[in-house]
Amino acid sequence: MRTKLVSLAAAAAFACVLCPAASAADVTLDYEFFKARVEPIFLKKRPDHVRCYVCHSESTSAFKLEKLPEGKKFWSEEQSRRQFESISRLVVPGDPSKSLLLLRPLAPEQGGYAYHSGGRQFASRETPEWKTLSAWVNGSKLKP
Repeated sequence: MRTKLVSLAAAAAFACVLCPAASAADVTLDYEFFKARVEPIFLKKRPDHVRCYVCHSESTSAFKLEKLPEGKKFWSEEQSRRQFESISRLVVPGDPSKSLLLLRPLAPEQGGYAYHSGGRQFASRETPEWKTLSAWVNGSKLKP
């Protein structure tokens, strides 16, 4: 009986090694969520701050937003896809606490960086826009 229990325990441990639980690496960033929920944040005016777009459409930093097409209020499909690709490189899927996109504009006392030339766009992790960015990084999808 004892031999069977030891064998069963060994088999279970081996199975855990072969089939680990889902991890942050399993998180996939969703383009549709990005386009519908994340990109509008970059165009939104917040009190006492300029829109992300104002600085980041002129910047040469890693977070570069494309210029809006003449007379348009939102990016084209092609532009949104390029932005999704480039901005996805600024996040760690499944881990907002390691994602530059969320940390740079977050207040330092909330775990953000000490310097962001655009000021503290997000006073806390409870800011609705910060929560939306975090949801995207955590793999949220649009509900049908």
